[in-house]
Amino acid sequence: MKTVIITDSACDLPEDLINQYGIEVFPFSIILNDTTYLDGVSISTQQLYQAMKNGHHPKTSQVSPMLMRESFLNHARKGESCIYVALSGSVSGTYQTSLLMAAEVKEKYPTFDIEIIDSNGGSLGSGIVVLKAAQMAQAGKDKAEIVQYVRNQSSHMEHIFTVDNLETLYRGGRLSRTGLLMGNILNIKPLLHVENGRIALLQLARSKKRAIDKLLEIMEARCAKVKSQIIGITHADDLETALWLKTLIEERLGFQNYIINLIGSVIGSHIGIGGVGIFFANEVYN
Repeated sequence: MKTVIITDSACDLPEDLINQYGIEVFPFSIILNDTTYLDGVSISTQQLYQAMKNGHHPKTSQVSPMLMRESFLNHARKGESCIYVALSGSVSGTYQTSLLMAAEVKEKYPTFDIEIIDSNGGSLGSGIVVLKAAQMAQAGKDKAEIVQYVRNQSSHMEHIFTVDNLETLYRGGRLSRTGLLMGNILNIKPLLHVENGRIALLQLARSKKRAIDKLLEIMEARCAKVKSQIIGITHADDLETALWLKTLIEERLGFQNYIINLIGSVIGSHIGIGGVGIFFANEVYN
């Protein structure tokens, strides 16, 4: 029996790939103007960005425990095997909640076969891994083989991004008011990465162009020189920069396989309009 691949809406995979490979997606909750929406269900990323442009400040909340429980119960009743690849447990309680919900379901269905994996990342850093897992599942690969791939590859995914709007980092507590003021005056663009499952400052750059140059330098130093790997590029309503970045990567590093998508509502709520990110493996598992 085919293994069901589950992830959450922080994976930032395009909808066509989600549908093509039958990936189940748990929606995070988005709180906007005291109204709670389901990410990708009752609010789109484009709608969220428009609200942010209009001066609204959305918040996010973890996936509903009851939604998880119902999904797990449904698969348990059918006798299906599942793998859930979750947003980093260091930034969201969703991973821990999923463990609790799976344990509840196993009390009723002791043979329920589910593996829950902390991706230690998010956006296309986890999305690319989820996509490969779904392709393996569709090809009839053994669940244990898929689990081994996900665990190995997740630990080797790089998340490098820059933000255009320091105000959002300030409101999120990742930047001091002094840093906000000085950053705006000097046109500073911070480069961030994921370290031990958390977003951390990597470098600072003066101007957007220099930030993009530094993104490429870091990628060149860290990426596995496996031309077949998929390179993820995300943007917070800045497709022009994302396409520019893709062209630069092609020219400098020769990669040919890309997924380009909006930074989803979960990550976008915390980094603001105008950010771009690249996601790649520093070691590739097949």
